[in-house]
Amino acid sequence: MAAITFHINNFNAASAFDDPTLISHGDGSGLGFYGGGFGISVPVAQYQDTTFVTNSNGTASGIRGNNTKYTSASGLSYNSATSIGNSGVPNYYAPLRVSFTHDEEVAVQNCKLRIFDRNDISKQASGVTTQVYEVRHPHPTEGEVPGSYGALDHRGVANHGWHQYVFGQAMADMTLTPSPGLSGLNTVTGETQPSGDGAYYNWLTDDGPSHSGLQHDWYLALSASPDSIGSKTDYGLYMTLEYL
Repeated sequence: MAAITFHINNFNAASAFDDPTLISHGDGSGLGFYGGGFGISVPVAQYQDTTFVTNSNGTASGIRGNNTKYTSASGLSYNSATSIGNSGVPNYYAPLRVSFTHDEEVAVQNCKLRIFDRNDISKQASGVTTQVYEVRHPHPTEGEVPGSYGALDHRGVANHGWHQYVFGQAMADMTLTPSPGLSGLNTVTGETQPSGDGAYYNWLTDDGPSHSGLQHDWYLALSASPDSIGSKTDYGLYMTLEYL
C-alpha cells in the first residue's frame, strides 16, 4: 500500500538520525510559523523565527520544530543562528521530512510540490509569501567541506536557491528529487564514499532515478512571510508523485 506522510524534525535535534515525529495531517494538524514563540505574530514582510506543529487554525501548540528562516536568495538562519548558505545545510536542519512508503520496492518520479490555499491546488496560499528549499546534504556536519566528506555532500544538486510561492502569481510546481531513497541516501553513479569518516555515510546506493526502495524521503526547508496583518489559514502543502 502506498502512503505519503509528513514528519517534523524536533527543535535542536541531537543528530542527523533522530527520528522525526509524525504530523497527523489527516486530523487537521500541520506546521505553523510564528515570531519569537508560539502564538507570536510574524511582522508583515518578515520571515518567521519559530516553527511549531499546530492545528488547522494555528491556535494549539504542539511540538516545536527546527526553524529555517529565509535570509537571502541562497541562504537561511537555522534556529536563529547566523545565516549560512543553503548548500551547507544538513538534512536534519530542515523542519519537514516528507516520506513515501510502499509495501513493495518502487522507484518514484515526477515528484512535485505546491504551496496552495487549502481549497484549490491551482491557487497560491492567501496573503503569504513562502520560500521552499529541498535539502540534499546528508552529512550531519554543517558546511561544505568536500575534502573531509568526499565530493558528494549535496547529491549532485547545483541550484541552491529557494523556490518561491507568491500570492497573486501563477502557480508553478517545485520539482523534487526522483527516488531519493531511505533518508535521502540514494545518489547517482560516480560519487565515491568519503574516506576517514567511518561514523557517517553520505550515501547508501548510487542508482540515481532508477533506485527502488520501500521508502523515499525528502527534507524541506520552509520559510513564510505574511503580506498583510492577520492570521493566514488558507495555507497548505500539496505533494504528488508517480511510482513504478
